[in-house]
Amino acid sequence: MAASMVSTAAVAAVNRAAPAQASMVAPFTGLKSTSAFPVSRKNVDITSIASNGGRVSCMKVWPPLGLKKYETLSYLPPLTREQLIKQVEYLLRSKWVPCLEFELEHGFVYRENNRSPGYYDGRCWVMWKLPMYGCTDAVQVLNEVDLCVKEYPNAFIRIIGFDNVRQVQCISFIAYKPEGYN
Repeated sequence: MAASMVSTAAVAAVNRAAPAQASMVAPFTGLKSTSAFPVSRKNVDITSIASNGGRVSCMKVWPPLGLKKYETLSYLPPLTREQLIKQVEYLLRSKWVPCLEFELEHGFVYRENNRSPGYYDGRCWVMWKLPMYGCTDAVQVLNEVDLCVKEYPNAFIRIIGFDNVRQVQCISFIAYKPEGYN
């Protein structure tokens, strides 16, 4: 009977200590041996990593020499009128406010005043009229592009879309480049 009383007292002491030990974290004992992990073969053949669905093993990237970076979609050929209408319709469907801007000297980003990484000049353009609040027709936006081209034929013209809820510019693309830049 005495043995059962001692064991009961020992169990009670352990139960009282358990809440304090529950908050303790096991000490770091080091990394596990790599022998427990399965061995994998390293494949150094990069042609199997990416595929465009064809028989091409590598894809050429945009060459940086002699080509200017304009805005979103600048890697594409100039957009046709129908493609511009589709882009503006997307802008309007997204409930963004269209606005036109133009630049007479540099329609592309460049570095003039600072050479630090990530810094570019040429980000501020002149606004053509006020933003087109309440506009629901893509043709109306392109008519404004035509008026801007008529007024400034040597200017770069871009269409931007503002989200008036989040107060941010959501889209920007070149609608017109002057002769010699296409």
